[in-house]
Amino acid sequence: MTTPEFIRAIRAGAGQQLLLLPGVTAVIVDDADRVLLGRRADTGRWSVIGGIAEPGEQPATTAVREVYEETAVRCVPERVVLVEMLAPIVYPNGDVCQFQDITFRCRFTGGEARAHDGELLEVAWFQAAELPPLERFALERVRRALLDEPTWFAPPATDGD
Repeated sequence: MTTPEFIRAIRAGAGQQLLLLPGVTAVIVDDADRVLLGRRADTGRWSVIGGIAEPGEQPATTAVREVYEETAVRCVPERVVLVEMLAPIVYPNGDVCQFQDITFRCRFTGGEARAHDGELLEVAWFQAAELPPLERFALERVRRALLDEPTWFAPPATDGD
């Protein structure tokens, strides 16, 4: 994931301290119920498509933008799949981030899937039963996006938690 310019500006003043960032994930499904995945340039692993919202940008707009920027595919968000605060991440350079992820199920509307902006090595459509190895993060989002169930979110903490 390329670091947006507005985060570089924040880092210039904030240093490496924890930044809470709005993250969006898109699970894109086509008319044949295939899921679009990308093989990440940074890890070489297959994953779902996602990114960071720009200031003032609505989460659904972020999903559409990120999908197009990374895969050249057009899509329409259909529903929120899950909302989750992820664990903090410490990057190799020492920067600390924590993402609040909103995952959308999106319907494919056009375009020819390809690695479009350098963040992905390749993209491909997969049937749910034939997914490549995925990390828990991506697998859980694909699984929930393919189910017809309400939006998932962690229950509120109770006193003493």
